[in-house]
Amino acid sequence: MAAKFKKGDTVMVMAGRDKGKTGEIMRVVPGEQRLYVQGVNVVKRHTRPTQTAPGGIVEKEAGIHMSNVSHIDPKDDKPTRVGFKMIEGDRKVRFAKRSGEIIDR
Repeated sequence: MAAKFKKGDTVMVMAGRDKGKTGEIMRVVPGEQRLYVQGVNVVKRHTRPTQTAPGGIVEKEAGIHMSNVSHIDPKDDKPTRVGFKMIEGDRKVRFAKRSGEIIDR
């Protein structure tokens, strides 16, 4: 199965406490169907000091389920669904169904 979400894609959160926020995907965990989006679903973790890092309260992004985010259309910056098509006969690319614009770089 082809991946609809990849690192570096811009997405919008469609559900949850961060609904409406946009950000760039930092990490994808396909086995758990989770994404880590920059600036979205930020949680606080109390960490113990180690030899390399000081302790304290650290803010970091937690995972968000793939079903709760949507790609941003490169043409008009609105949420869109994603489709797949073949170009040049052999290359499979993702495209925004809203505008037809190709998402892959």
